[in-house]
Amino acid sequence: MQAVVSLGSNIEPRADYLSRALAALAALPGTRLERASEPEETEPVGVPPEYAHLRFLNQLAIFETELEVHEFSRRMHAIEDALGRKRTVRNGPRTIDLDLVDFGGMVLDEPDLVLPHPRARERAFVMEPWRRLRQEVASGNAESR
Repeated sequence: MQAVVSLGSNIEPRADYLSRALAALAALPGTRLERASEPEETEPVGVPPEYAHLRFLNQLAIFETELEVHEFSRRMHAIEDALGRKRTVRNGPRTIDLDLVDFGGMVLDEPDLVLPHPRARERAFVMEPWRRLRQEVASGNAESR
């Protein structure tokens, strides 16, 4: 199944957190990294004013996985925890933020998992890299990164 994951960090070392999260996701059982966008620095969206100065480094990655959607999501959150993610302030600073954007086109509306991600279409830092990666595939220029 194809899993599309948005990665973001606004606590230094941001690039290191993205790299470590990407490697951990790719190391999940039966999971392989298909493609990943280049990390891009973005303005924070929806953060409390006192954290508005903390710019994000965002990336989008597409994986092929044999894991079931709930197991993939659970392991994704375990990676966040292992990388020091603290959930003390809503939309506050974070070492790593992993959002499951899409999972094989599945539609779910559960308390802990909504697919496709309900705010993905509002976020250029998700949709633009996803569009570019799909274009690469369509044009035959896709390389795993």
